[in-house]
Amino acid sequence: MMRISDTVKHLIIINVIFFIGTVTVGGGEAFYEWFALHFPASDSFKPWQVVTHMFMHGSIGHIFFNMFALWMFGSPVEYSLGRNKFLFIYFSAGLGAALFQLGGAYFNYLPAYEQLMASGVTSDQFFDMMNTGRVYNNVPQEMITELQSAYNSYNSTMVGASGCIMGILAAFGMMNPNAELMMIFLPIPIKAKYFIPGIIILDVISAVTGQSFFSPSNTAYLAHVGGALVGFFIMWYWKKNQFNQNRWDR
Repeated sequence: MMRISDTVKHLIIINVIFFIGTVTVGGGEAFYEWFALHFPASDSFKPWQVVTHMFMHGSIGHIFFNMFALWMFGSPVEYSLGRNKFLFIYFSAGLGAALFQLGGAYFNYLPAYEQLMASGVTSDQFFDMMNTGRVYNNVPQEMITELQSAYNSYNSTMVGASGCIMGILAAFGMMNPNAELMMIFLPIPIKAKYFIPGIIILDVISAVTGQSFFSPSNTAYLAHVGGALVGFFIMWYWKKNQFNQNRWDR
């Protein structure tokens, strides 16, 4: 069994500290309000949430599986690349995950906002409805679906290290394409070069259809996809440059 690397160990400790704070401070509500990633148009959004949400988790199962994956894939990636490159992939993937997830939320929010404005709803009324959940009488009945879509995006929050870990998983697969991996619920060895793209494809399908395969229905599937793509492209760029340097150094 591979020994846990130093940076991975420290990341796990920070995640556990945040989780303890979540379940002990203010019944969890205070930590979620401060550190979960809120929709940028919301009054609850704060700039630091772009980073702090990566250390937040919603349940024991959520943090356990993420930290298990971080140990399993993060340690070999850190041993291969070193601390600085490992952290660069980790946080870049986390930021990419957030951008993908927020992009999906804005994709639902902006058309609904524009249609409600065009229907005669004022900006003050709109944001009051977003913050309170009330529905004004001048909202046309046929616009209730759009209102609900905007409300869901506006009040959405995102927590978890999954996007970071998907980036690390993609990096691991790029470095070890023939490593055999297994899912807990599907104990069949599959090479990383097939396993990891398969996981990403399932996340894309879930993001488009809302159908969950192995994750809870409230999983941020677009965040998984974003994190994995960022990890893949970073490793692709590094491997490409390494090849070019080796070629010219001969």
